[in-house]
Amino acid sequence: MTMALLEIRDLHAYYGKSHVLHGVDMHVQEGEIVSLLGRNGVGRSTTVKSTMGQVAVTGSIRFKGEEITGLKAFEIAHKGLGYVPENRDIFPTLTVEQNLLLGEKKGKKSRWSIDDMYQMFPRLKERQHTPAGVLSGGEQQMLTLCRTLMGDPDLIMIDEPTEGLAPKIVELVGEYLKELKNRGISVLLVEQKLDIAMKISQRVYVMGHGSIVFEGTPDDLRANAAIRKEWLEV
Repeated sequence: MTMALLEIRDLHAYYGKSHVLHGVDMHVQEGEIVSLLGRNGVGRSTTVKSTMGQVAVTGSIRFKGEEITGLKAFEIAHKGLGYVPENRDIFPTLTVEQNLLLGEKKGKKSRWSIDDMYQMFPRLKERQHTPAGVLSGGEQQMLTLCRTLMGDPDLIMIDEPTEGLAPKIVELVGEYLKELKNRGISVLLVEQKLDIAMKISQRVYVMGHGSIVFEGTPDDLRANAAIRKEWLEV
């Protein structure tokens, strides 16, 4: 196997004295869409926050072959790792276009332009001069995704992008994720909706109680009723 774009080994994470991740091992290859599945509270969001330098950890996180454990979030972002948090984290008083321009990485020719963002999500173009704080939840999700892309990441970690969105917008987000892959961007997707993850991913991980309990292809997971029943079904 060629060197993984992102490789996480024996990752342990802590919130104060609370031990949240227990020896997580994962990897994402260049050009892959990989989904991290599981119920709420099992450590999926903590995994991506840890990778982005937002949680105290032990273990190894390597990106493009370089150890990034212990770096600050902005340092990790400059190396080409993008992160879209679940809370959408926009600047509410700035316009849509101002939010997008804030995401630009200066001095680097990007795979993406602001016109690309408007082409993918015409609704953002319609609202380009609108303060981001008055957008709908779906529009804010589009904006957050696009702002991260404006930094031209090589891998983007997206936490629950379809949470609270209407079915039509969920479908649009799925198409958007496939377009990322077409442009050579790898994706680590934290998602609860099994159908969208299974449709777009090359590989999936299932997490339970802070550990990885399954790794395989979507077909492997479809064939494993025991894992689905124990760790994914409500």
